Amino acid sequence: MKMANSLFLGSAAALISLGGAHAADLPVKAKAVEYVKICSLYGAGFYYIPGTDTCIKLGGYLRAETTFNTSYHYDAPNSFVGGANNRLSEYYSWRARQDLLVDTRTATEYGVLRTFAEFAFTYTGGAYSGAGTGGTSYTTGIGNQIAQGTPGLYYAFIQFAGFTFGKATSQFSTPWGQYAAQSFELPAAGGWDPALQFAYTFDFGQGISASFSAEDPVSRSQLAVWNVSAATVAGLAAGAYGANDFGGARAPDFIGSVTVDQSWGYFKASVAAHNNHAAYYGATEVTGHPDDKWGGAGQLALSIKNIPTGAGDTINMSGVYTYGASRYNFHDYTAAPSYAMYGSTNLAGAYQSLGLAGVSDSVFVTGSGQQLTTTFGFNGGYTHNWNPQWASSIFGAWAAVRYNNTAKSYICGAFVANLALSSGLGGCNPDFNYSVIGTRTGWTPVKGLTFSAELAYTMLDQKYASGSTVTLPVQNSIAKPGATYELKDQNALTLLVRAQRNF
Repeated sequence: MKMANSLFLGSAAALISLGGAHAADLPVKAKAVEYVKICSLYGAGFYYIPGTDTCIKLGGYLRAETTFNTSYHYDAPNSFVGGANNRLSEYYSWRARQDLLVDTRTATEYGVLRTFAEFAFTYTGGAYSGAGTGGTSYTTGIGNQIAQGTPGLYYAFIQFAGFTFGKATSQFSTPWGQYAAQSFELPAAGGWDPALQFAYTFDFGQGISASFSAEDPVSRSQLAVWNVSAATVAGLAAGAYGANDFGGARAPDFIGSVTVDQSWGYFKASVAAHNNHAAYYGATEVTGHPDDKWGGAGQLALSIKNIPTGAGDTINMSGVYTYGASRYNFHDYTAAPSYAMYGSTNLAGAYQSLGLAGVSDSVFVTGSGQQLTTTFGFNGGYTHNWNPQWASSIFGAWAAVRYNNTAKSYICGAFVANLALSSGLGGCNPDFNYSVIGTRTGWTPVKGLTFSAELAYTMLDQKYASGSTVTLPVQNSIAKPGATYELKDQNALTLLVRAQRNF
Protein backbone atom coordinates (compact mmCIF):
# COMPACT_ATOMS: atom_id res chain seq x y z
CA MET A 1 0.00 0.00 0.00
CA LYS A 2 2.79 2.33 0.94
CA MET A 3 4.52 1.51 -2.34
CA ALA A 4 1.32 2.27 -4.31
CA ASN A 5 0.88 5.59 -2.58
CA SER A 6 4.48 6.53 -3.31
CA LEU A 7 4.11 5.69 -7.01
CA PHE A 8 0.88 7.73 -7.19
CA LEU A 9 2.31 10.80 -5.53
CA GLY A 10 5.48 10.63 -7.64
CA SER A 11 3.46 10.38 -10.84
CA ALA A 12 1.29 13.33 -9.81
CA ALA A 13 4.35 15.46 -9.04
CA ALA A 14 5.84 14.58 -12.42
CA LEU A 15 2.65 15.57 -14.23
CA ILE A 16 2.45 18.88 -12.32
CA SER A 17 6.07 19.69 -13.19
CA LEU A 18 5.50 18.82 -16.83
CA GLY A 19 2.38 20.95 -16.94
CA GLY A 20 4.28 23.88 -15.42
CA ALA A 21 7.05 23.56 -17.97
CA HIS A 22 4.56 23.59 -20.83
CA ALA A 23 2.82 26.63 -19.32
CA ALA A 24 6.13 28.51 -19.15
CA ASP A 25 6.70 27.80 -22.82
CA LEU A 26 3.41 29.41 -23.84
CA PRO A 27 3.76 32.85 -25.57
CA VAL A 28 3.17 35.89 -23.30
CA LYS A 29 1.69 39.11 -24.77
CA ALA A 30 4.55 41.67 -25.15
CA LYS A 31 4.28 45.20 -23.68
CA ALA A 32 3.42 47.82 -26.29
CA VAL A 33 6.46 49.68 -27.64
CA GLU A 34 6.24 53.50 -27.78
CA TYR A 35 7.87 54.67 -31.00
CA VAL A 36 9.34 58.16 -31.37
CA LYS A 37 6.94 60.24 -33.45
CA ILE A 38 7.71 63.28 -35.60
CA CYS A 39 6.38 66.57 -34.23
CA SER A 40 5.42 68.84 -37.13
CA LEU A 41 4.04 71.71 -35.02
CA TYR A 42 7.29 73.68 -34.71
CA GLY A 43 9.21 72.95 -37.90
CA ALA A 44 11.69 70.32 -39.02
CA GLY A 45 13.76 68.35 -36.53
CA PHE A 46 11.26 68.13 -33.65
CA TYR A 47 10.12 64.79 -32.15
CA TYR A 48 7.70 63.93 -29.37
CA ILE A 49 9.36 62.80 -26.17
CA PRO A 50 7.84 59.29 -25.76
CA GLY A 51 4.88 59.26 -23.39
CA THR A 52 4.48 63.06 -23.39
CA ASP A 53 3.02 65.86 -25.48
CA THR A 54 6.35 67.76 -25.37
CA CYS A 55 8.42 68.10 -28.54
CA ILE A 56 12.21 68.21 -28.50
CA LYS A 57 14.87 69.16 -31.00
CA LEU A 58 18.59 68.49 -30.65
CA GLY A 59 21.18 70.30 -32.73
CA GLY A 60 24.53 72.03 -32.65
CA TYR A 61 27.84 72.10 -34.43
CA LEU A 62 31.42 70.91 -34.27
CA ARG A 63 34.01 73.48 -35.28
CA ALA A 64 37.75 73.38 -35.89
CA GLU A 65 39.60 76.57 -36.79
CA THR A 66 42.94 78.31 -36.99
CA THR A 67 43.58 82.04 -36.73
CA PHE A 68 46.68 83.58 -38.30
CA ASN A 69 48.55 86.69 -37.10
CA THR A 70 46.54 86.85 -33.88
CA SER A 71 46.39 85.01 -30.59
CA TYR A 72 42.63 85.53 -30.28
CA HIS A 73 39.47 83.93 -31.73
CA TYR A 74 38.38 85.90 -33.62
CA ASP A 75 39.71 89.39 -33.04
CA ALA A 76 42.69 91.54 -33.97
CA PRO A 77 46.03 91.39 -32.10
CA ASN A 78 45.19 94.65 -30.33
CA SER A 79 46.40 94.07 -26.76
CA PHE A 80 48.61 91.94 -24.48
CA VAL A 81 50.97 89.49 -26.26
CA GLY A 82 49.03 89.80 -29.52
CA GLY A 83 49.52 93.55 -29.64
CA ALA A 84 53.18 93.32 -28.57
CA ASN A 85 54.16 92.33 -32.13
CA ASN A 86 57.31 90.52 -31.00
CA ARG A 87 58.56 86.97 -30.41
CA LEU A 88 55.85 86.35 -27.78
CA SER A 89 53.11 87.08 -30.33
CA GLU A 90 51.53 84.14 -32.11
CA TYR A 91 51.58 83.63 -35.85
CA TYR A 92 48.65 81.22 -35.43
CA SER A 93 46.31 79.78 -32.80
CA TRP A 94 44.11 76.66 -32.95
CA ARG A 95 40.69 75.96 -31.50
CA ALA A 96 38.12 73.14 -31.47
CA ARG A 97 34.57 73.39 -30.13
CA GLN A 98 31.59 71.08 -29.69
CA ASP A 99 28.27 72.89 -29.35
CA LEU A 100 24.94 71.32 -28.36
CA LEU A 101 21.43 72.84 -28.58
CA VAL A 102 18.38 71.50 -26.71
CA ASP A 103 14.99 73.01 -27.62
CA THR A 104 11.71 71.78 -26.05
CA ARG A 105 8.17 73.02 -26.76
CA THR A 106 4.74 72.15 -25.40
CA ALA A 107 1.39 73.54 -26.53
CA THR A 108 -0.66 74.94 -23.62
CA GLU A 109 -3.81 77.02 -23.20
CA TYR A 110 -1.50 80.04 -22.64
CA GLY A 111 0.49 79.44 -25.80
CA VAL A 112 3.72 77.54 -26.36
CA LEU A 113 5.84 76.67 -23.31
CA ARG A 114 9.45 76.63 -24.48
CA THR A 115 12.83 75.91 -22.91
CA PHE A 116 16.13 76.39 -24.71
CA ALA A 117 19.74 75.70 -23.75
CA GLU A 118 23.04 75.83 -25.58
CA PHE A 119 26.18 74.17 -24.22
CA ALA A 120 29.70 74.39 -25.62
CA PHE A 121 32.99 72.67 -24.87
CA THR A 122 36.02 74.57 -26.16
CA TYR A 123 39.70 73.75 -26.38
CA THR A 124 42.05 76.53 -27.49
CA GLY A 125 45.79 76.60 -28.07
CA GLY A 126 47.50 78.84 -25.54
CA ALA A 127 49.69 81.90 -25.84
CA TYR A 128 52.81 82.78 -23.90
CA SER A 129 53.78 85.79 -21.81
CA GLY A 130 57.09 86.95 -20.44
CA ALA A 131 57.96 85.62 -16.99
CA GLY A 132 60.23 88.54 -16.16
CA THR A 133 63.30 86.34 -15.76
CA GLY A 134 64.21 85.75 -19.36
CA GLY A 135 61.67 82.91 -19.65
CA THR A 136 58.02 82.57 -20.60
CA SER A 137 54.83 81.11 -19.17
CA TYR A 138 51.35 80.24 -20.40
CA THR A 139 48.73 82.96 -20.40
CA THR A 140 45.02 82.75 -21.13
CA GLY A 141 45.02 86.11 -22.95
CA ILE A 142 41.59 87.16 -24.22
CA GLY A 143 39.11 84.45 -25.11
CA ASN A 144 41.62 81.64 -24.77
CA GLN A 145 41.27 78.49 -22.69
CA ILE A 146 44.42 76.42 -22.45
CA ALA A 147 45.55 73.00 -21.18
CA GLN A 148 41.96 71.78 -20.77
CA GLY A 149 38.57 71.70 -22.42
CA THR A 150 36.46 74.55 -21.04
CA PRO A 151 32.66 74.17 -20.75
CA GLY A 152 30.31 77.05 -21.46
CA LEU A 153 26.59 77.69 -21.00
CA TYR A 154 25.60 80.18 -23.69
CA TYR A 155 21.81 80.06 -23.33
CA ALA A 156 19.40 78.73 -20.68
CA PHE A 157 15.90 80.22 -20.66
CA ILE A 158 12.17 79.54 -20.34
CA GLN A 159 9.53 81.26 -22.50
CA PHE A 160 5.87 81.18 -21.48
CA ALA A 161 2.86 83.37 -22.28
CA GLY A 162 5.07 86.12 -23.73
CA PHE A 163 7.58 86.09 -20.84
CA THR A 164 11.26 85.14 -21.02
CA PHE A 165 13.19 84.09 -17.91
CA GLY A 166 16.88 83.18 -17.81
CA LYS A 167 19.94 83.70 -20.00
CA ALA A 168 18.78 84.73 -23.46
CA THR A 169 19.65 87.10 -26.28
CA SER A 170 19.36 90.68 -25.08
CA GLN A 171 16.20 92.46 -26.20
CA PHE A 172 18.57 95.19 -27.41
CA SER A 173 20.30 92.90 -29.94
CA THR A 174 19.46 91.64 -33.42
CA PRO A 175 19.54 87.99 -34.56
CA TRP A 176 22.95 88.53 -36.17
CA GLY A 177 24.44 90.59 -33.34
CA GLN A 178 27.90 91.82 -34.33
CA TYR A 179 28.18 89.21 -37.10
CA ALA A 180 26.73 91.10 -40.04
CA ALA A 181 28.32 88.76 -42.63
CA GLN A 182 31.41 87.38 -40.91
CA SER A 183 32.99 85.73 -37.85
CA PHE A 184 35.24 88.65 -36.84
CA GLU A 185 34.16 90.58 -33.72
CA LEU A 186 32.81 93.89 -35.07
CA PRO A 187 31.96 96.92 -32.90
CA ALA A 188 28.95 99.18 -33.50
CA ALA A 189 26.17 96.70 -32.74
CA GLY A 190 24.46 95.20 -29.73
CA GLY A 191 26.51 92.00 -29.47
CA TRP A 192 25.14 88.46 -29.50
CA ASP A 193 26.27 87.87 -25.90
CA PRO A 194 23.24 86.57 -23.93
CA ALA A 195 22.07 88.36 -20.78
CA LEU A 196 20.33 87.14 -17.65
CA GLN A 197 16.92 88.75 -17.92
CA PHE A 198 13.24 89.02 -17.19
CA ALA A 199 11.41 90.12 -20.35
CA TYR A 200 7.96 90.39 -21.87
CA THR A 201 7.15 90.52 -25.60
CA PHE A 202 3.93 91.88 -27.08
CA ASP A 203 3.15 90.14 -30.38
CA PHE A 204 0.97 92.34 -32.57
CA GLY A 205 0.90 89.87 -35.46
CA GLN A 206 2.28 90.09 -39.00
CA GLY A 207 5.84 89.95 -37.63
CA ILE A 208 5.51 93.10 -35.51
CA SER A 209 6.39 92.95 -31.81
CA ALA A 210 7.59 95.06 -28.90
CA SER A 211 9.69 93.88 -25.97
CA PHE A 212 10.59 95.22 -22.54
CA SER A 213 13.19 93.70 -20.24
CA ALA A 214 15.25 94.05 -17.10
CA GLU A 215 18.71 92.60 -17.77
CA ASP A 216 21.73 91.89 -15.61
CA PRO A 217 24.54 94.35 -16.45
CA VAL A 218 27.21 92.34 -14.61
CA SER A 219 26.96 89.40 -16.98
CA ARG A 220 26.86 91.46 -20.16
CA SER A 221 26.88 95.26 -20.32
CA GLN A 222 29.40 96.64 -17.80
CA LEU A 223 32.63 97.78 -19.39
CA ALA A 224 34.81 99.99 -17.15
CA VAL A 225 34.31 102.64 -14.48
CA TRP A 226 37.77 104.19 -14.15
CA ASN A 227 39.02 105.79 -10.95
CA VAL A 228 41.81 107.85 -12.52
CA SER A 229 43.21 108.80 -9.10
CA ALA A 230 44.07 105.12 -8.63
CA ALA A 231 45.70 104.74 -12.07
CA THR A 232 48.90 102.70 -12.15
CA VAL A 233 51.86 103.01 -14.46
CA ALA A 234 51.37 99.43 -15.65
CA GLY A 235 47.70 100.03 -16.38
CA LEU A 236 48.25 103.29 -18.23
CA ALA A 237 50.95 101.64 -20.33
CA ALA A 238 48.33 99.15 -21.51
CA GLY A 239 45.59 101.71 -22.20
CA ALA A 240 43.71 101.37 -18.89
CA TYR A 241 43.37 105.00 -17.84
CA GLY A 242 42.38 104.21 -14.26
CA ALA A 243 41.64 101.43 -11.79
CA ASN A 244 38.33 99.71 -12.50
CA ASP A 245 36.14 100.79 -9.57
CA PHE A 246 32.71 99.12 -9.84
CA GLY A 247 30.42 99.10 -6.86
CA GLY A 248 28.01 96.23 -6.27
CA ALA A 249 25.10 95.74 -8.64
CA ARG A 250 22.26 98.14 -7.76
CA ALA A 251 19.94 98.22 -10.78
CA PRO A 252 19.39 96.14 -13.91
CA ASP A 253 19.60 97.58 -17.38
CA PHE A 254 16.12 98.51 -18.63
CA ILE A 255 15.59 97.83 -22.33
CA GLY A 256 12.79 98.46 -24.79
CA SER A 257 12.63 97.51 -28.46
CA VAL A 258 10.30 97.38 -31.47
CA THR A 259 10.82 94.71 -34.13
CA VAL A 260 9.42 94.15 -37.62
CA ASP A 261 10.31 90.71 -39.02
CA GLN A 262 8.70 90.00 -42.39
CA SER A 263 9.48 88.32 -45.70
CA TRP A 264 11.21 91.42 -47.12
CA GLY A 265 13.58 91.72 -44.18
CA TYR A 266 14.00 92.83 -40.59
CA PHE A 267 13.99 96.16 -38.75
CA LYS A 268 14.67 96.86 -35.09
CA ALA A 269 14.86 99.97 -32.92
CA SER A 270 16.08 99.49 -29.36
CA VAL A 271 17.04 101.62 -26.36
CA ALA A 272 18.73 100.81 -23.05
CA ALA A 273 19.21 102.56 -19.70
CA HIS A 274 22.37 101.64 -17.76
CA ASN A 275 23.28 102.62 -14.20
CA ASN A 276 26.93 103.46 -13.42
CA HIS A 277 27.51 102.69 -9.75
CA ALA A 278 31.08 103.25 -8.55
CA ALA A 279 32.70 102.06 -5.31
CA TYR A 280 34.98 104.40 -3.31
CA TYR A 281 37.58 107.04 -4.05
CA GLY A 282 40.04 105.17 -1.85
CA ALA A 283 40.49 101.88 -0.04
CA THR A 284 37.79 102.35 2.63
CA GLU A 285 34.29 103.74 3.09
CA VAL A 286 35.49 106.95 4.75
CA THR A 287 37.15 108.10 1.50
CA GLY A 288 33.73 108.81 -0.02
CA HIS A 289 32.38 107.99 -3.47
CA PRO A 290 30.89 109.61 -6.58
CA ASP A 291 27.13 109.60 -7.05
CA ASP A 292 25.49 107.15 -9.43
CA LYS A 293 24.88 108.28 -12.98
CA TRP A 294 22.51 106.76 -15.49
CA GLY A 295 23.67 106.35 -19.06
CA GLY A 296 22.01 104.84 -22.07
CA ALA A 297 22.27 103.42 -25.58
CA GLY A 298 20.22 103.37 -28.76
CA GLN A 299 20.37 101.20 -31.86
CA LEU A 300 18.76 101.09 -35.30
CA ALA A 301 19.22 97.90 -37.31
CA LEU A 302 18.08 96.75 -40.74
CA SER A 303 18.30 93.49 -42.71
CA ILE A 304 17.20 93.19 -46.34
CA LYS A 305 16.57 89.65 -47.57
CA ASN A 306 16.55 88.12 -51.05
CA ILE A 307 17.89 91.15 -52.83
CA PRO A 308 18.04 91.05 -56.67
CA THR A 309 21.73 90.04 -56.80
CA GLY A 310 20.85 86.43 -56.02
CA ALA A 311 18.64 83.99 -54.13
CA GLY A 312 19.33 84.17 -50.42
CA ASP A 313 21.54 87.26 -50.66
CA THR A 314 21.27 89.55 -47.64
CA ILE A 315 22.43 92.92 -46.32
CA ASN A 316 22.67 93.43 -42.56
CA MET A 317 23.52 96.77 -40.96
CA SER A 318 23.24 98.58 -37.64
CA GLY A 319 24.14 101.88 -36.01
CA VAL A 320 24.66 102.51 -32.29
CA TYR A 321 25.01 105.53 -30.00
CA THR A 322 25.95 105.20 -26.32
CA TYR A 323 26.45 107.56 -23.40
CA GLY A 324 27.82 105.93 -20.27
CA ALA A 325 26.96 102.47 -21.66
CA SER A 326 29.87 101.66 -23.97
CA ARG A 327 29.47 97.87 -23.91
CA TYR A 328 26.47 98.26 -26.24
CA ASN A 329 28.98 99.41 -28.87
CA PHE A 330 32.34 97.95 -27.85
CA HIS A 331 31.45 94.45 -26.70
CA ASP A 332 33.02 91.06 -26.18
CA TYR A 333 36.59 90.88 -27.55
CA THR A 334 36.25 94.22 -29.36
CA ALA A 335 36.41 95.90 -25.96
CA ALA A 336 39.56 94.86 -24.18
CA PRO A 337 38.59 97.50 -22.76
CA SER A 338 42.05 98.81 -23.60
CA TYR A 339 44.28 98.66 -26.62
CA ALA A 340 48.06 98.61 -26.91
CA MET A 341 49.38 97.80 -30.41
CA TYR A 342 53.11 98.13 -31.12
CA GLY A 343 54.83 98.76 -34.45
CA SER A 344 57.89 100.26 -36.07
CA THR A 345 58.95 103.92 -35.97
CA ASN A 346 61.10 106.41 -37.87
CA LEU A 347 61.01 108.99 -35.09
CA ALA A 348 64.46 109.82 -33.76
CA GLY A 349 64.93 108.79 -30.13
CA ALA A 350 61.92 106.46 -30.09
CA TYR A 351 62.37 102.71 -29.56
CA GLN A 352 59.13 101.66 -31.29
CA SER A 353 55.67 103.08 -32.06
CA LEU A 354 52.55 102.39 -30.04
CA GLY A 355 48.83 102.74 -30.62
CA LEU A 356 47.34 103.34 -27.18
CA ALA A 357 43.59 103.60 -26.48
CA GLY A 358 41.00 102.80 -23.86
CA VAL A 359 37.21 102.77 -23.64
CA SER A 360 35.11 103.13 -20.49
CA ASP A 361 31.59 103.80 -19.28
CA SER A 362 32.79 106.66 -17.06
CA VAL A 363 35.85 108.23 -15.43
CA PHE A 364 36.32 110.17 -12.20
CA VAL A 365 38.98 111.38 -9.76
CA THR A 366 38.88 111.74 -5.98
CA GLY A 367 36.25 114.25 -4.93
CA SER A 368 34.60 114.49 -8.35
CA GLY A 369 31.53 113.08 -10.04
CA GLN A 370 31.52 110.58 -12.87
CA GLN A 371 32.13 111.84 -16.41
CA LEU A 372 30.24 109.60 -18.84
CA THR A 373 31.92 108.41 -22.03
CA THR A 374 30.31 108.84 -25.46
CA THR A 375 30.66 106.27 -28.25
CA PHE A 376 28.97 105.78 -31.62
CA GLY A 377 29.45 103.78 -34.78
CA PHE A 378 27.96 101.61 -37.49
CA ASN A 379 28.65 98.29 -39.19
CA GLY A 380 27.31 96.24 -42.06
CA GLY A 381 27.80 93.23 -44.25
CA TYR A 382 26.65 91.90 -47.61
CA THR A 383 26.44 88.17 -48.40
CA HIS A 384 26.21 86.89 -51.97
CA ASN A 385 25.42 83.26 -52.85
CA TRP A 386 27.17 82.29 -56.08
CA ASN A 387 25.36 78.93 -56.05
CA PRO A 388 24.16 76.48 -53.37
CA GLN A 389 27.77 75.52 -52.57
CA TRP A 390 29.64 78.85 -52.63
CA ALA A 391 28.99 82.15 -50.83
CA SER A 392 31.08 85.27 -50.31
CA SER A 393 30.66 88.36 -48.18
CA ILE A 394 32.16 91.76 -47.53
CA PHE A 395 31.85 93.54 -44.19
CA GLY A 396 33.04 96.58 -42.31
CA ALA A 397 32.64 98.65 -39.16
CA TRP A 398 33.67 102.03 -37.77
CA ALA A 399 33.30 103.07 -34.14
CA ALA A 400 34.42 106.14 -32.19
CA VAL A 401 35.12 106.91 -28.53
CA ARG A 402 34.89 110.50 -27.27
CA TYR A 403 35.72 111.89 -23.81
CA ASN A 404 34.49 115.30 -22.68
CA ASN A 405 36.98 118.01 -21.73
CA THR A 406 36.73 117.28 -18.00
CA ALA A 407 37.40 113.58 -18.53
CA LYS A 408 40.33 114.44 -20.80
CA SER A 409 41.85 116.65 -18.10
CA TYR A 410 41.65 113.74 -15.63
CA ILE A 411 43.20 111.23 -18.03
CA CYS A 412 45.87 113.53 -19.41
CA GLY A 413 46.79 114.66 -15.93
CA ALA A 414 47.38 111.04 -14.99
CA PHE A 415 49.45 110.58 -18.15
CA VAL A 416 51.72 113.53 -17.46
CA ALA A 417 52.21 112.54 -13.81
CA ASN A 418 52.85 108.85 -14.38
CA LEU A 419 54.10 108.36 -17.91
CA ALA A 420 56.07 111.49 -18.78
CA LEU A 421 54.13 112.23 -21.96
CA SER A 422 56.84 114.33 -23.52
CA SER A 423 54.47 116.33 -25.71
CA GLY A 424 52.62 117.58 -22.61
CA LEU A 425 48.89 118.24 -22.33
CA GLY A 426 48.70 119.67 -25.83
CA GLY A 427 49.55 116.28 -27.30
CA CYS A 428 47.27 114.26 -25.03
CA ASN A 429 43.91 113.26 -26.47
CA PRO A 430 42.45 109.87 -25.43
CA ASP A 431 39.75 109.93 -28.13
CA PHE A 432 40.10 107.26 -30.81
CA ASN A 433 38.43 105.49 -33.73
CA TYR A 434 38.43 101.75 -34.35
CA SER A 435 37.54 100.29 -37.75
CA VAL A 436 37.50 96.97 -39.60
CA ILE A 437 37.06 95.92 -43.21
CA GLY A 438 37.12 92.37 -44.52
CA THR A 439 35.83 89.56 -46.71
CA ARG A 440 34.78 85.93 -46.25
CA THR A 441 34.25 83.02 -48.65
CA GLY A 442 32.63 79.72 -47.70
CA TRP A 443 32.30 76.37 -49.53
CA THR A 444 29.55 73.91 -48.56
CA PRO A 445 30.23 70.67 -50.48
CA VAL A 446 27.46 68.79 -48.64
CA LYS A 447 24.60 70.02 -46.49
CA GLY A 448 25.73 71.04 -43.01
CA LEU A 449 29.49 71.09 -43.72
CA THR A 450 31.21 74.39 -44.53
CA PHE A 451 34.86 75.29 -45.08
CA SER A 452 35.57 79.02 -44.94
CA ALA A 453 38.38 81.57 -45.04
CA GLU A 454 38.04 85.12 -43.74
CA LEU A 455 40.37 88.11 -43.97
CA ALA A 456 40.01 91.18 -41.74
CA TYR A 457 42.01 94.40 -41.70
CA THR A 458 41.81 96.35 -38.44
CA MET A 459 42.79 100.00 -37.92
CA LEU A 460 43.32 101.79 -34.59
CA ASP A 461 43.15 105.55 -35.18
CA GLN A 462 44.41 107.20 -31.97
CA LYS A 463 44.16 110.99 -31.56
CA TYR A 464 47.40 111.89 -29.79
CA ALA A 465 49.17 114.72 -31.57
CA SER A 466 51.49 113.76 -34.43
CA GLY A 467 54.99 113.16 -33.14
CA SER A 468 53.87 112.67 -29.53
CA THR A 469 55.83 110.22 -27.45
CA VAL A 470 55.35 108.42 -24.16
CA THR A 471 57.96 107.00 -21.81
CA LEU A 472 56.92 103.56 -20.58
CA PRO A 473 58.34 101.40 -17.80
CA VAL A 474 59.57 97.84 -18.32
CA GLN A 475 56.66 95.50 -19.16
CA ASN A 476 57.84 91.98 -18.40
CA SER A 477 54.61 90.27 -19.46
CA ILE A 478 55.10 91.37 -23.07
CA ALA A 479 58.92 91.69 -22.98
CA LYS A 480 58.93 95.45 -23.67
CA PRO A 481 61.81 97.51 -22.27
CA GLY A 482 61.48 100.79 -20.45
CA ALA A 483 61.86 103.29 -23.30
CA THR A 484 60.37 106.17 -25.25
CA TYR A 485 57.67 105.17 -27.73
CA GLU A 486 56.08 107.17 -30.54
CA LEU A 487 52.28 107.40 -30.22
CA LYS A 488 51.06 106.36 -33.66
CA ASP A 489 48.11 104.72 -35.45
CA GLN A 490 48.38 100.94 -35.86
CA ASN A 491 46.79 98.26 -38.01
CA ALA A 492 46.71 94.48 -38.41
CA LEU A 493 45.72 91.92 -41.05
CA THR A 494 44.34 88.62 -39.76
CA LEU A 495 43.04 85.38 -41.29
CA LEU A 496 40.58 82.79 -39.99
CA VAL A 497 40.34 79.32 -41.58
CA ARG A 498 37.43 77.23 -40.29
CA ALA A 499 35.71 73.89 -40.84
CA GLN A 500 32.25 73.52 -39.29
CA ARG A 501 29.68 70.73 -39.31
CA ASN A 502 26.16 71.80 -38.29
CA PHE A 503 23.59 69.21 -37.28
